[in-house]
Amino acid sequence: MKYWYTKEVNLSFEEALDEVTLCLAEQGFWIMTKIDVQESMQKKLWRTIEKYMILWTCNPTLAYEALQAEQEIGLIMPCNVVVFQKSDKVFVSTILPTVWIGFVENEEIKKIAETAEWLLKEALDSMLA
Repeated sequence: MKYWYTKEVNLSFEEALDEVTLCLAEQGFWIMTKIDVQESMQKKLWRTIEKYMILWTCNPTLAYEALQAEQEIGLIMPCNVVVFQKSDKVFVSTILPTVWIGFVENEEIKKIAETAEWLLKEALDSMLA
C-alpha cells in the first residue's frame, strides 16, 4: 500500500519548491521548517545525493482540531511534503494522512486526516505541470 501521493512537475527544483509552497498556502498549510537532505548527507556522511528537500507542513486549523481530539496526536504530526530531483526530473510528494493515521483508533482524527489528505492532494494537483 502506498503511503504517498506523487506528482512529476515540469519545473526546476527551485521553481517546484516555490510553487508547492504557494499551492500549500492556498490550501491553508504553512511550512514550519525545511530540511535540505542533500546538504545534510554531504555534511554528516560526506555522501552525495540529488536535490531533496523535506517540508514540514502544518494546517493550523486541522492541527488544532486534531489536538483537541487527542493530545498525543502531536507525536505523528505534521504532514510532510518532499521535493526531489531524480536525474533530470523533479517530483513533489506528500504523505497520505489516511494511510499514515490508519492505526489510530479515533474516528474524529480519521475524519481530520481525510480532510488533510484531500487538501494536500489539491495543492499538488494545482501545481504547474
